[in-house]
Amino acid sequence: MATFADEKVDRARSSGSDAAVAPAHDIEKMSHTAPTDDHAPFHDTFTMDENYDGKPTEEELHTLRRVPGSIPIIAYMICIVEFCERASYYGVQPLISNFVNRPMPDGGNGWGAPPVGDQQTAGALNMGTSVANAVSQSFSLLAYGLPLLFGWLADAKTGRFSIICYGIAVCGIAHILMVAAGAKDLLANGNAKAPYFISVYMLAVGAGMFKPNISPLLLDQVSTTVPKVITLADGERVIEDPESTIERVMLWFYLLINIGGFTGVATSYAEKYVGWWLAFIIPLILYLPLPFLMWFLYKRLLLLPPGGSDLPNVFRVLAICFRRGGIKRIGRHGFFDLAKPSNIAAAGLDGAYHVRWNDVFVEDVRRTFQATGIFCFFPIQYLNDNGIGNAASFLSTMLVTNGVPNDVIGNINPLSIILAAPILNYGLYPFLRKANIHYGPVARITTGLAMSTLAGVGYTLLNKFAYEQSPCGEFGSSDCKIGDGVAPISIWWMILPYGVGGISELFINVPAYGIAYSRAPPNMRGLVTAINLFNTAIAYLIGLACSSVITDPYLTWDFGGCAIAGGIMTVLFYFTFRHIDKEEYVLSKNTGSHVKMTGTNTLVGNENNNSINSPAAIAKNEVVLAPKQ
Repeated sequence: MATFADEKVDRARSSGSDAAVAPAHDIEKMSHTAPTDDHAPFHDTFTMDENYDGKPTEEELHTLRRVPGSIPIIAYMICIVEFCERASYYGVQPLISNFVNRPMPDGGNGWGAPPVGDQQTAGALNMGTSVANAVSQSFSLLAYGLPLLFGWLADAKTGRFSIICYGIAVCGIAHILMVAAGAKDLLANGNAKAPYFISVYMLAVGAGMFKPNISPLLLDQVSTTVPKVITLADGERVIEDPESTIERVMLWFYLLINIGGFTGVATSYAEKYVGWWLAFIIPLILYLPLPFLMWFLYKRLLLLPPGGSDLPNVFRVLAICFRRGGIKRIGRHGFFDLAKPSNIAAAGLDGAYHVRWNDVFVEDVRRTFQATGIFCFFPIQYLNDNGIGNAASFLSTMLVTNGVPNDVIGNINPLSIILAAPILNYGLYPFLRKANIHYGPVARITTGLAMSTLAGVGYTLLNKFAYEQSPCGEFGSSDCKIGDGVAPISIWWMILPYGVGGISELFINVPAYGIAYSRAPPNMRGLVTAINLFNTAIAYLIGLACSSVITDPYLTWDFGGCAIAGGIMTVLFYFTFRHIDKEEYVLSKNTGSHVKMTGTNTLVGNENNNSINSPAAIAKNEVVLAPKQ
């Protein structure tokens, strides 16, 4: 079923010309198909009232129910692309600890798997916990740090689609090398290190190219950009809401990420019962559809060209703000207003500053810095969600597994997300919208921070009891050989912190994607998404810096210290940013500032990734149509 957004793009492409802004009297009589029900993918037909532009009044904003706008089918196919990439990534990432840390099991099959029924775990390189933690954390640090470079590069030079394709090629080579590293002869003679480490870090580079650009590419396909009043088929007047639209599509996006992440279950069992060759070939098989998917999508996506980054203009805005207001005004109301052309003109300073932007761009810059401030709180959530460094993996080696691979328990995290995402998407959030309760992004993120803190408390208690009951005491994760080497505590108790931590991600990461996209200038969306991802890299950097203490006998405090910090930062976050939930959620359509817009320059062709700032009117509630054929 094609949506209005799909049709306008197809018409524009088939004509080979720019789309035009339709006359107001034509727009007012427009009708099309869009979602009506929070429990179905699409609404019934709605119509816009004649002589009404759809822009809600203040009273309507506070009284009318909000519904998601239409979501193109192509957007869901981008979610499938994300599934394939994340399946390959998370199929490999949990295996790093055992492959690097543990030796080849005594009496194993030679492929790295231990004897059946034995409490040993799979292993290969026997380099110890500190090296394993360093490799795992540096791998993830690169995967979440490099997006800063590749997000900027996509905005400024290559475009999102191209850089995603380059990343897919790099990751494909990495997976092939990793399969080679699992060869029996290489494992036996100790020569698996070189191909394995090369493949691990190539995979990190490829992920760094892919990750900052896939969610902006997805949101580029969404046409609901400002709140708009529509009338449903049953006569109810509602607000088609961009926040609800992005919330819905990003919940699906994040659901597919974690379905892909559940691949770790298959690879963990493969390493335990078959060997590393199968554990590494499963992610490769899941990765193979990606090139064909991208080929299929190429002519069907709304691809927005690179137009140069707006980052230089951001620095110019900041320079004017500092020159006019000084350091003392940082964080105060009106600080960014000093760089608005209207404010500069009112102060009679037109000749003093060469302004290359409009007022809307400065407002985008203000909102971008708010977003980056929000992201600064995210590392503590990750540390409580997964444990600092590989602490959670080391905890699992102290518990009774009874044949379950110790690292399979980490997949409770994505499983909890898979189960909870539909409940939020079609249960909690529609219920709150029908009750006219605004559960804004800051409130949701606060909920997620609080839940991750509870997860940190759970890890702390489990590790405390494991130390107390382990035959090796506070050295229970250090390859204990006394008795059966584990505490008499089932590994399944780790379901609680992993599950609560996983659900916390839905309350934090889903609104974070929307914030990164909606609050950034159009030519900085890849970069700001990368800044969001970089905060996960900060968590890995902390884990890497703490490698020497992420070991016995310090594990209890590794968990407990993060839980204490999480509780403090949850309270601090809410009182710092709660005012943002009172702001109306819109997606900026303000195009760049380096080239002058002329005539009816198309919204379809370059609305989101152009390097120019259009006149302020383009940011208003306008409906843009391609010319009819």
